[in-house]
Amino acid sequence: MIKVYGIKTCGSVKKALKLLNECGIEYEFVDFKKSPIGCEKINAWLEKVSMDKLFNTRGTKYRQLKLKDLNLDDEGKKGWLCKENLLIKRPVIEMGDKVIVGFDEERYKEVFCGS
Repeated sequence: MIKVYGIKTCGSVKKALKLLNECGIEYEFVDFKKSPIGCEKINAWLEKVSMDKLFNTRGTKYRQLKLKDLNLDDEGKKGWLCKENLLIKRPVIEMGDKVIVGFDEERYKEVFCGS
């Protein structure tokens, strides 16, 4: 089964879930706020996607924490992802051995709806 990670209030997550529902795809939703994920899961994702793809530099949490000022390397970014899940670009979808990060309507339609 597909697992979708994110937060309910995120616009990208809402769009992704809507599209999955429209295409009749069953999924399990994991809310970062209710079920934080740890370094083990983040490390597994980083084996499949780049840090640039996973680490959200455009979100509110990134600005609130003033992380741009820290000029973090990948290890530093990984440390922050482990302790602050809201820095993860959303949604993250696990599908078999694949990980898809972020919402891209065309790609989702291709992958999940077959069009």
